[in-house]
Amino acid sequence: MSGRTLRTHHLPEFRLESGEVLTEVVQAYHLDGEINASRDNLVIVFHALTGSADAVGDWWSDVFGPGRAIDTHRYAVLCTNLLGSCYGTTFRRPEPGRRPLITPRDQARLIHALVEELGIRSVALTAGGSLGGMVGLEFAASYPELTRTSVIFAAPAAHTAAAIGWNHIQRQAIALGSEQGLAVARMVGMMTYRTAVEFQERFGRERGPNGFQVESYLNHQGEKLVKRFDPESYLMLMDAMDAHDVGRGRGGFVEALRAVRGRLIGVGIPGDILYSDEDVRAWTDPVGAEYRQIDSIHGHDAFLIEVDQVAAILADALEEATPSARLATGA
Repeated sequence: MSGRTLRTHHLPEFRLESGEVLTEVVQAYHLDGEINASRDNLVIVFHALTGSADAVGDWWSDVFGPGRAIDTHRYAVLCTNLLGSCYGTTFRRPEPGRRPLITPRDQARLIHALVEELGIRSVALTAGGSLGGMVGLEFAASYPELTRTSVIFAAPAAHTAAAIGWNHIQRQAIALGSEQGLAVARMVGMMTYRTAVEFQERFGRERGPNGFQVESYLNHQGEKLVKRFDPESYLMLMDAMDAHDVGRGRGGFVEALRAVRGRLIGVGIPGDILYSDEDVRAWTDPVGAEYRQIDSIHGHDAFLIEVDQVAAILADALEEATPSARLATGA
């Protein structure tokens, strides 16, 4: 992370979907660029599971910034630290010691509270991948007339059984070992974020002083996460992912997403083990959303690695000259 100073948005209380009320909520965020007089040039970015609010200065720095695909001389870029994460956003729990159930819908609603405080009339673009994509779907469905274009990378309409299963294994690892368990959970996660083809090409059966190279790589990834992340936040965010279902209480995902008035674009990654391109197609096709694709050996993490493809997709998404077919037909 870049270490840039975060801004903060304060709420005395915030009611979750569960009915629980969080108090003393502080939402941390970065806002790069200037909001224009019309209050309609805002781009909102939603980070993934262990990401931070610093999309511009850190994990999507090759996509956002002066002269980049999303030019901060033209657009103001907002990225918050999601509710439940440990990179600046905080709250007081209703019951000390008990983890509240936070959902992507809650995370989207908290971000919307900040958008309202900023006086935004129309959001130019929202974008996010994985957990960030889930929050992006919830933001689009919850505020269907607010955003002109929503781009969802590598995320399903509802968390899949296989993904819930992977999260269950990671929870068990953390329960057995706290920080050591978090390292093991990260190793499990990495096996779903990348592909067998990539591992074979990068590591094969090569050995180092401490065993196979792929083992050293996974150990390193686990150790890195333990140094920078909190096990309790990891559990809260996995709970949020498992709770994800954009159609819940809305008559199903088709009804929920057909209500969105702006362009809605789903981006799939063939070879993604965690959320396949078929998982993305499963919601884009029925609701008449647009579909794009990232081609990569890297699998799920391609939305963080293939920055040229991501930048091209987002730059195209900002072009409003060609409205989506579903808007033209009023579907």
